[in-house]
Amino acid sequence: MSHSGEKPFPCSECNKCFASLSNLKTHRMSHSGEKPFTCTECNKSFTRSSYLKTHQMIHSGKKPFPCSECNKSFTWSSSLKMHQNIHSGKKPFTCVDCGRSFIQLIHLKKHQLIHSGVKPFTCSECNKSFTHSSYLKYHQKSHSGKKPFPCTECNKSFTRSSHLKIHQTLHNGKKPFACIECGKCFREPSQLKRHQMIHSGKKPFTCTECNKSFSRSTYLKIHQISHSRKTTFAS
Repeated sequence: MSHSGEKPFPCSECNKCFASLSNLKTHRMSHSGEKPFTCTECNKSFTRSSYLKTHQMIHSGKKPFPCSECNKSFTWSSSLKMHQNIHSGKKPFTCVDCGRSFIQLIHLKKHQLIHSGVKPFTCSECNKSFTHSSYLKYHQKSHSGKKPFPCTECNKSFTRSSHLKIHQTLHNGKKPFACIECGKCFREPSQLKRHQMIHSGKKPFTCTECNKSFSRSTYLKIHQISHSRKTTFAS
């Protein structure tokens, strides 16, 4: 290892340089595809022995990294660090397109598919595409007809557990979605979003006839009737 910061060992494939010959040899495996360190439990292979040791923690069941806030334990220190962001409120991964931040890098990458327009998961039944595999799985239930989440009160069934939870508020009277501006509560997040437009002043639904704007599409439709009536009377 060079203490001077020199990296005299270049890779002939990509010209990346390394401080030691052993690091260069390990790096070359990324080009050759060689993975000489194999897990005896599941036969998964790795380029480095350190990667194999880290992987083997999964099979051992050991979780040596506990969270001091909630005592939840993790296999890897990196997993603990990401978890601790939940307690600290830190969201270090920010989208350059819209400024939205995330706790984990994988969540940011999934979010960025919205901006890229890439929808790599396609339904084999109707060719509709989705940004995430989980969205595709939910969608496929509409073709299968499966509704694995039944309501214990009325036996109505739903394709998603989230839909069941919203439905159950009809029976228990709960309104878990509260407006931070005025404290008014709602059964569904969509109802809360519509309500919040009152405070924000946003009116995203615009009449093509007179450019008047409205906070809800239903208000726009009611307004458009006034134009159709004028046309009827004029004729």
